[in-house]
Amino acid sequence: MSSLRTSRTRLVAAAATAVLATLSLSACNDGTGTQDEGSGSSTNPSSAAPSPTTAPNSPAPSGSSAGKAPSAATGSSGAGSVGGAGSAGGATTARTPAPKAPAASGKPVTCEGSTTKTVAAPLTRPVNHMLLSVTNTGSKSCYLYGYPAVRFGEAQAVPPVIEDSQPQAVVTLNPGESGYASVNLSATDGSGANGYTARSLAVYFQGRSGNGSVGAGAHPSLPAKGVYVDDSLKVTYWQQSMDDAVSW
Repeated sequence: MSSLRTSRTRLVAAAATAVLATLSLSACNDGTGTQDEGSGSSTNPSSAAPSPTTAPNSPAPSGSSAGKAPSAATGSSGAGSVGGAGSAGGATTARTPAPKAPAASGKPVTCEGSTTKTVAAPLTRPVNHMLLSVTNTGSKSCYLYGYPAVRFGEAQAVPPVIEDSQPQAVVTLNPGESGYASVNLSATDGSGANGYTARSLAVYFQGRSGNGSVGAGAHPSLPAKGVYVDDSLKVTYWQQSMDDAVSW
Protein backbone atom coordinates (compact mmCIF):
# COMPACT_ATOMS: atom_id res chain seq x y z
CA MET A 1 0.00 0.00 0.00
CA SER A 2 2.83 2.33 0.87
CA SER A 3 4.44 1.76 -2.51
CA LEU A 4 1.17 2.33 -4.32
CA ARG A 5 0.62 5.71 -2.58
CA THR A 6 4.12 6.78 -3.37
CA SER A 7 3.60 5.98 -7.04
CA ARG A 8 0.34 7.92 -7.13
CA THR A 9 1.95 10.87 -5.46
CA ARG A 10 4.73 10.84 -8.02
CA LEU A 11 2.26 10.61 -10.89
CA VAL A 12 0.23 13.57 -9.55
CA ALA A 13 3.38 15.63 -9.08
CA ALA A 14 4.59 14.79 -12.57
CA ALA A 15 1.19 15.64 -14.04
CA ALA A 16 1.14 18.94 -12.14
CA THR A 17 4.63 19.74 -13.37
CA ALA A 18 3.60 18.96 -16.94
CA VAL A 19 0.53 21.23 -16.66
CA LEU A 20 2.60 24.11 -15.26
CA ALA A 21 5.14 23.73 -18.01
CA THR A 22 2.41 23.80 -20.62
CA LEU A 23 0.80 26.91 -19.12
CA SER A 24 4.17 28.67 -18.93
CA LEU A 25 4.90 27.85 -22.56
CA SER A 26 1.49 29.13 -23.66
CA ALA A 27 1.98 32.35 -21.76
CA CYS A 28 5.24 33.01 -23.56
CA ASN A 29 3.74 32.32 -27.00
CA ASP A 30 0.46 34.34 -26.85
CA GLY A 31 1.62 37.44 -24.92
CA THR A 32 -0.19 36.52 -21.65
CA GLY A 33 1.30 36.03 -18.26
CA THR A 34 3.82 38.62 -17.14
CA GLN A 35 3.83 40.10 -20.64
CA ASP A 36 0.15 41.18 -20.29
CA GLU A 37 1.12 44.32 -18.35
CA GLY A 38 2.89 45.82 -21.38
CA SER A 39 0.16 44.76 -23.76
CA GLY A 40 -2.59 46.00 -21.46
CA SER A 41 -1.12 49.52 -21.42
CA SER A 42 -1.85 49.87 -25.14
CA THR A 43 -5.58 49.98 -24.36
CA ASN A 44 -5.20 52.53 -21.57
CA PRO A 45 -7.36 55.70 -22.32
CA SER A 46 -4.43 58.03 -21.75
CA SER A 47 -2.31 56.22 -24.33
CA ALA A 48 -5.15 56.47 -26.86
CA ALA A 49 -5.03 60.35 -26.91
CA PRO A 50 -3.60 61.81 -30.15
CA SER A 51 0.07 62.65 -30.10
CA PRO A 52 1.18 66.32 -30.37
CA THR A 53 1.92 65.91 -34.07
CA THR A 54 -1.65 64.81 -34.82
CA ALA A 55 -3.56 66.96 -32.32
CA PRO A 56 -6.61 68.79 -33.78
CA ASN A 57 -5.03 72.19 -33.16
CA SER A 58 -1.74 71.34 -34.81
CA PRO A 59 -0.79 72.89 -38.19
CA ALA A 60 -2.02 71.01 -41.20
CA PRO A 61 0.36 68.60 -42.82
CA SER A 62 2.85 69.85 -45.34
CA GLY A 63 1.27 70.59 -48.71
CA SER A 64 -1.94 72.10 -47.26
CA SER A 65 -2.59 75.86 -47.33
CA ALA A 66 -4.44 75.85 -44.02
CA GLY A 67 -2.49 77.46 -41.22
CA LYS A 68 0.17 78.70 -43.64
CA ALA A 69 1.37 82.36 -43.42
CA PRO A 70 0.77 84.05 -46.79
CA SER A 71 3.87 85.15 -48.61
CA ALA A 72 4.33 88.48 -50.37
CA ALA A 73 4.68 86.68 -53.68
CA THR A 74 1.08 85.38 -53.52
CA GLY A 75 -0.36 88.91 -53.26
CA SER A 76 -2.25 87.90 -50.12
CA SER A 77 -3.77 90.55 -47.91
CA GLY A 78 -1.92 89.35 -44.86
CA ALA A 79 -0.18 91.92 -42.67
CA GLY A 80 3.20 91.05 -44.08
CA SER A 81 2.19 91.05 -47.72
CA VAL A 82 2.42 93.87 -50.24
CA GLY A 83 -0.74 95.98 -50.27
CA GLY A 84 -2.18 93.97 -47.38
CA ALA A 85 -3.98 95.02 -44.22
CA GLY A 86 -0.76 96.28 -42.73
CA SER A 87 -0.40 98.72 -45.60
CA ALA A 88 -4.00 99.90 -45.87
CA GLY A 89 -4.01 103.66 -45.73
CA GLY A 90 -0.24 103.54 -45.40
CA ALA A 91 2.33 102.28 -47.86
CA THR A 92 -0.23 101.63 -50.59
CA THR A 93 -1.65 105.16 -50.33
CA ALA A 94 1.83 106.67 -50.25
CA ARG A 95 2.68 104.99 -53.54
CA THR A 96 -0.34 106.53 -55.27
CA PRO A 97 0.54 110.05 -56.51
CA ALA A 98 -1.95 112.68 -55.34
CA PRO A 99 -3.68 114.62 -58.11
CA LYS A 100 -1.74 117.76 -58.93
CA ALA A 101 -3.45 121.03 -58.22
CA PRO A 102 -3.66 123.57 -61.03
CA ALA A 103 -0.45 125.57 -61.40
CA ALA A 104 -2.12 128.85 -60.38
CA SER A 105 -4.08 127.36 -57.46
CA GLY A 106 -3.61 129.46 -54.34
CA LYS A 107 -1.24 131.90 -56.03
CA PRO A 108 -2.04 135.63 -56.24
CA VAL A 109 -3.21 136.92 -59.59
CA THR A 110 -3.25 140.36 -61.17
CA CYS A 111 -6.13 142.55 -60.08
CA GLU A 112 -8.43 143.48 -62.94
CA GLY A 113 -12.03 144.46 -63.57
CA SER A 114 -13.60 140.99 -63.55
CA THR A 115 -12.38 140.13 -60.03
CA THR A 116 -12.67 143.55 -58.38
CA LYS A 117 -15.20 146.28 -57.72
CA THR A 118 -14.12 149.89 -58.34
CA VAL A 119 -15.76 152.93 -56.78
CA ALA A 120 -15.01 156.56 -57.70
CA ALA A 121 -15.84 159.14 -55.02
CA PRO A 122 -15.14 162.90 -55.40
CA LEU A 123 -13.56 164.39 -52.26
CA THR A 124 -14.12 167.74 -50.59
CA ARG A 125 -10.63 167.56 -49.09
CA PRO A 126 -8.27 167.74 -50.74
CA VAL A 127 -10.30 169.89 -53.09
CA ASN A 128 -10.59 168.89 -56.74
CA HIS A 129 -9.62 165.32 -55.83
CA MET A 130 -11.36 161.98 -56.37
CA LEU A 131 -10.67 158.71 -54.56
CA LEU A 132 -10.59 155.39 -56.39
CA SER A 133 -11.26 152.33 -54.23
CA VAL A 134 -10.69 148.84 -55.64
CA THR A 135 -12.03 145.86 -53.65
CA ASN A 136 -10.97 142.29 -54.36
CA THR A 137 -14.18 140.32 -55.00
CA GLY A 138 -12.39 137.16 -56.17
CA SER A 139 -11.35 134.04 -54.27
CA LYS A 140 -7.61 134.62 -54.68
CA SER A 141 -5.30 137.38 -53.58
CA CYS A 142 -4.40 139.84 -56.33
CA TYR A 143 -1.70 142.37 -57.04
CA LEU A 144 -2.45 145.99 -57.87
CA TYR A 145 0.50 146.81 -60.08
CA GLY A 146 1.56 150.36 -60.89
CA TYR A 147 -1.18 152.94 -61.06
CA PRO A 148 -4.67 153.21 -62.55
CA ALA A 149 -4.95 154.13 -66.22
CA VAL A 150 -8.02 156.35 -66.14
CA ARG A 151 -9.96 157.76 -69.05
CA PHE A 152 -12.58 160.43 -68.55
CA GLY A 153 -15.26 160.80 -71.20
CA GLU A 154 -13.83 160.71 -74.72
CA ALA A 155 -10.23 161.45 -73.75
CA GLN A 156 -7.66 159.87 -76.03
CA ALA A 157 -4.83 159.70 -73.49
CA VAL A 158 -4.45 158.66 -69.87
CA PRO A 159 -3.10 161.15 -67.32
CA PRO A 160 0.45 160.87 -65.95
CA VAL A 161 1.32 159.46 -62.52
CA ILE A 162 2.84 161.32 -59.58
CA GLU A 163 6.19 159.54 -59.42
CA ASP A 164 6.87 160.42 -55.79
CA SER A 165 3.76 158.49 -54.73
CA GLN A 166 5.24 155.11 -55.66
CA PRO A 167 5.04 152.72 -52.63
CA GLN A 168 7.91 150.53 -51.50
CA ALA A 169 6.03 147.31 -52.28
CA VAL A 170 3.37 146.16 -54.70
CA VAL A 171 -0.10 146.51 -53.21
CA THR A 172 -1.56 143.07 -52.44
CA LEU A 173 -5.27 142.58 -51.86
CA ASN A 174 -6.59 139.49 -50.12
CA PRO A 175 -10.20 138.61 -50.91
CA GLY A 176 -12.41 141.37 -49.51
CA GLU A 177 -9.58 143.88 -49.06
CA SER A 178 -9.31 147.24 -50.84
CA GLY A 179 -6.55 149.31 -52.42
CA TYR A 180 -6.65 153.05 -53.19
CA ALA A 181 -5.44 155.74 -55.55
CA SER A 182 -6.34 159.40 -55.78
CA VAL A 183 -6.95 161.48 -58.89
CA ASN A 184 -6.05 165.17 -59.02
CA LEU A 185 -8.89 166.38 -61.24
CA SER A 186 -7.90 169.98 -61.87
CA ALA A 187 -5.62 172.77 -60.69
CA THR A 188 -6.81 174.35 -57.46
CA ASP A 189 -5.69 177.83 -58.54
CA GLY A 190 -7.47 177.71 -61.90
CA SER A 191 -4.22 177.61 -63.84
CA GLY A 192 -5.22 174.49 -65.71
CA ALA A 193 -6.23 174.65 -69.37
CA ASN A 194 -8.57 172.74 -71.63
CA GLY A 195 -11.03 171.99 -68.87
CA TYR A 196 -14.26 170.08 -69.45
CA THR A 197 -16.94 168.19 -67.55
CA ALA A 198 -16.68 164.41 -67.76
CA ARG A 199 -19.69 162.18 -67.13
CA SER A 200 -18.11 158.77 -67.63
CA LEU A 201 -14.98 157.06 -66.39
CA ALA A 202 -13.05 153.92 -67.34
CA VAL A 203 -10.30 152.48 -65.14
CA TYR A 204 -7.78 150.00 -66.53
CA PHE A 205 -5.28 147.86 -64.63
CA GLN A 206 -1.61 147.39 -65.34
CA GLY A 207 0.22 144.07 -65.44
CA ARG A 208 3.51 143.24 -63.81
CA SER A 209 5.54 144.60 -66.71
CA GLY A 210 3.75 147.96 -66.54
CA ASN A 211 3.33 147.98 -70.31
CA GLY A 212 -0.32 148.43 -71.12
CA SER A 213 -3.43 147.15 -69.39
CA VAL A 214 -4.48 143.58 -68.59
CA GLY A 215 -7.86 141.94 -68.15
CA ALA A 216 -11.14 143.78 -68.09
CA GLY A 217 -11.47 147.43 -67.25
CA ALA A 218 -13.80 148.91 -64.65
CA HIS A 219 -16.48 151.55 -65.25
CA PRO A 220 -17.37 153.18 -61.95
CA SER A 221 -20.23 155.65 -61.84
CA LEU A 222 -19.66 159.41 -61.58
CA PRO A 223 -22.01 161.95 -60.00
CA ALA A 224 -24.94 162.85 -62.25
CA LYS A 225 -23.54 166.33 -62.84
CA GLY A 226 -20.16 164.85 -63.79
CA VAL A 227 -16.72 166.02 -62.65
CA TYR A 228 -14.60 168.86 -63.95
CA VAL A 229 -11.13 168.01 -65.25
CA ASP A 230 -8.38 169.95 -67.00
CA ASP A 231 -4.93 169.29 -68.36
CA SER A 232 -3.39 169.22 -64.85
CA LEU A 233 -5.10 165.86 -64.37
CA LYS A 234 -2.83 163.22 -62.77
CA VAL A 235 -3.05 160.11 -60.57
CA THR A 236 -1.14 158.42 -57.74
CA TYR A 237 0.22 154.90 -57.64
CA TRP A 238 -2.03 152.32 -55.99
CA GLN A 239 -1.70 152.48 -52.20
CA GLN A 240 -2.42 149.98 -49.47
CA SER A 241 -4.15 152.60 -47.29
CA MET A 242 -6.60 155.39 -48.00
CA ASP A 243 -4.56 157.90 -46.02
CA ASP A 244 -1.54 157.32 -48.24
CA ALA A 245 -3.64 157.80 -51.34
CA VAL A 246 -5.22 161.14 -50.37
CA SER A 247 -1.97 162.63 -49.09
CA TRP A 248 -0.91 163.62 -52.63
